[in-house]
Amino acid sequence: MGGVALDAGFVRRWMEGIAAGIDEERDHLTQLDSAIGDADHGVNLARGFAAVRAKLAASGDEAGPGQVLITVGSTLISTVGGASGPLYGSAFRGAGKALGEAGSFDAEGLLSALRGALDAVQKLGAAAEGDKTMVDALVPAVRAFEVEVRAGHDVAVAIRRAREAAEEGMRATIPMQARKGRASYLGARSVGHQDPGATSTALVFRALEGAASPAEWR
Repeated sequence: MGGVALDAGFVRRWMEGIAAGIDEERDHLTQLDSAIGDADHGVNLARGFAAVRAKLAASGDEAGPGQVLITVGSTLISTVGGASGPLYGSAFRGAGKALGEAGSFDAEGLLSALRGALDAVQKLGAAAEGDKTMVDALVPAVRAFEVEVRAGHDVAVAIRRAREAAEEGMRATIPMQARKGRASYLGARSVGHQDPGATSTALVFRALEGAASPAEWR
């Protein structure tokens, strides 16, 4: 990790990257959701992360990384409709609780945070890999990150691999038949469509990679 601590500033850059990515891909996410959902995934997430931006801008810099994530999660739960708000909100709250009160964290801390996010999502949504949900991107990303960390690789390398795994998981949802959520009502008609939740999850890891780039640490 080059001796550079991950801290609240890192988490804020991550959240800003997510917000920018959601804004950029809002119409694409909504298009994906129009095929198998309520056609509101992009709009809802864009509204939620706009609220996150405003909340973090008004909150000052005193909060630690765990508290920043909890604030993000609570904001999403209160501002995003449908399933996205509770799922993403719970994910970030779970990540924040895993970090606790520490002022900084390392690769193992980030792994704990990612596990906390995954656990919260699966507890709330009861989804597993193969159900054609955000879990199909989240599980392989967390797994890939852990493999790299256990191998002793730099955290930036581990995050890049997690982002790649999330994108692979996202694409793998296309031939799946949905077994959870609104898309499951379509049965076989859900086959052939990329899951919007898995797509937005891949954006979360793309933003994490951006926040972890060495240029951000200078």
